[in-house]
Amino acid sequence: MLSTELHYLTIEEASQLIHNRELSSVELTQAHIDRIDALNDTLHAFLTPTPDHALQQAQNADRELADGNSRGPLHGIPIALKDLCDTRGIRTTYGSLGFNDRVPDSDATVTERLREAGTTILGKLTMSELAMMGPPSNGPEARNPWNTAHAPAGSSSGSGVGVAAGLCFGALGSDTGGSIRFPASWNGISGILPSYGRVSRAGVMPLSWTMDNIGPMCRTVQDTAIMLKAIAGADPRDPTASHAPVPDYLSLLTGDVSGLKIGVLRSYFDSHPDVVQPDIRTAVDKAILDLAEMGAQIVDVEIPHLEYTSAAGAPIYIAEGYNIFQKDFRDRPDRFGEIVKSFLLAGALFTASDYIQAQRMRSRLKREVAEVFDEVDLIAGPATLATAVSLADFDAMSLLDATRGDSHVVFNLAGCPSISVPCGFDSAGLPIGLQLAGRHLAEPTVLNAAYAYQQSNPLHLQHPPI
Repeated sequence: MLSTELHYLTIEEASQLIHNRELSSVELTQAHIDRIDALNDTLHAFLTPTPDHALQQAQNADRELADGNSRGPLHGIPIALKDLCDTRGIRTTYGSLGFNDRVPDSDATVTERLREAGTTILGKLTMSELAMMGPPSNGPEARNPWNTAHAPAGSSSGSGVGVAAGLCFGALGSDTGGSIRFPASWNGISGILPSYGRVSRAGVMPLSWTMDNIGPMCRTVQDTAIMLKAIAGADPRDPTASHAPVPDYLSLLTGDVSGLKIGVLRSYFDSHPDVVQPDIRTAVDKAILDLAEMGAQIVDVEIPHLEYTSAAGAPIYIAEGYNIFQKDFRDRPDRFGEIVKSFLLAGALFTASDYIQAQRMRSRLKREVAEVFDEVDLIAGPATLATAVSLADFDAMSLLDATRGDSHVVFNLAGCPSISVPCGFDSAGLPIGLQLAGRHLAEPTVLNAAYAYQQSNPLHLQHPPI
């Protein structure tokens, strides 16, 4: 197999080749390093590549496998991390000049677990500064590989671009209000927001203690399931991490959705006809019909106070973010970008009363979402309201308007899992994502429905024209 053909293998395919000794981890890792060298100056997916570190890990993986010691399906697989996951001895900057020289002395739990699974870590990926909105302040914005004049979506921008462009097999992203699902959708890959507490956040930069989540982004649903299994589970370093058993998500992907009840927020989108881009509405409606043809039952549902989701979410994560970064911001305001300054200044203006009222609305929304999931297994809808916007027309608020939506942030507020899976392209050839959300800890159901859709609509086999 030519090295130029390796980068679009799936994790499953590459793992089989490695375990059968038909391919070495060093060969696979070097192929990705070469691709990063060739494309990163254009795509800016990696903020800090670590080729020497990755090759050393690959050599270790090959030795272990040669001795018959397999760590599982990720052993020898090249992946990358959003630059808010601590990596021992490797700088972790949060995409900010304010932390440009920060080198942690320990790994985040997710980093540690991926190392234990035998991955080779290719480096740290570009992200929106402090996981908020827009570009990093210590490097160029990543470029959408489907059209490099367009934005990749944030805040896990490099994660979306790196996976879509074949610079890594999988990546970790974070999602406080859509930051895994938005770039997954815009870059034409799969990305899952896990249930709150499903994955430890120890050693990961906090933006919002009560809304942050860490999750995998991959080209296939199966690969996403493999990575989620590796990083999920209880952690004494994170008291919010769930002690619920972690299933073998991959083995539960049957592709059978017969009898599954899927709710659609049809009345909400019908009453806001200008909110969703027409190409997206068409693609998502067809995807839902496809699931119905596979045997799922489609029913209309309502979340009564859905339109207040953003009003609840923004005061929570912006106020919590300000509380976390206020000292750094006050001490070195010149080290932060203009977009982050705007967010932090807004966070300083929220009162305790604003925060409490937002949490009260959040509690109501959580109850309403739970009531919907008493009636259905999943809620389906668009992963974003518009496809990738032009970087030439970029400003923070336009990107916020294009990506945010009450039907997205509500699952962060409710602590529910939600995935974006490719479901089509707009008239300009830019990807569209289908969002599928489930009740708390229903990742097996969410992943299986996404897998069923993917198998009947294999859009993951289409790759950016780079």
